[in-house]
Amino acid sequence: MLREDGVRIIRSRTPESAAMSANVKRAMAMTARLNRLTFEDADEVRALFSELIGKKVDESFLLIPPFYTAGGDEIRVGRNVFVNQNCTFYDLGGLDIADDVMIGPNVSLITTGHSLEPSERRSVTIGRPIVIERNVWIAAGATVIGGVTVGENSVVAAGAVVTKDVPPNTLVGGNPARVIRSIGDEGRSIDPGE
Repeated sequence: MLREDGVRIIRSRTPESAAMSANVKRAMAMTARLNRLTFEDADEVRALFSELIGKKVDESFLLIPPFYTAGGDEIRVGRNVFVNQNCTFYDLGGLDIADDVMIGPNVSLITTGHSLEPSERRSVTIGRPIVIERNVWIAAGATVIGGVTVGENSVVAAGAVVTKDVPPNTLVGGNPARVIRSIGDEGRSIDPGE
């Protein structure tokens, strides 16, 4: 069931949950093939990733395996996107990655969660969309949780856990992530580990 706010709720033992399980199995098989490739296999990585998400990615797309997902068919990727090794994208809620985005190693983009109610925790899967806007850099080891938009030109510092929207042109870091400062043309280089 897709609510008006974009949240997707899937209850166990329904046709929708059976379809979700089948899609997870498909994604696991495809990522196993993808993860046997190397940096030198960029064309084959693009072809397999395109098959995984069901849409042809631009020739400028670069992903370094290994890569993990629990679906793939809800991932949308723009041009000139770089995904470093060992990233995990759980995309049930929808994952939109705009042009010129850089994603560091060990980044997790997790749109999927479960009910807080103990009686429903194992029987309900909840997907909330993640939107990564143009020219964002998500540094190593960061985690972005479902329901979040990371604004244009922003930087998510290494190890940050992003649970709320990130305004455009800002550096965020910490757990939970908070705004550290604005990003402008001050002529100073940005250290995402600040």
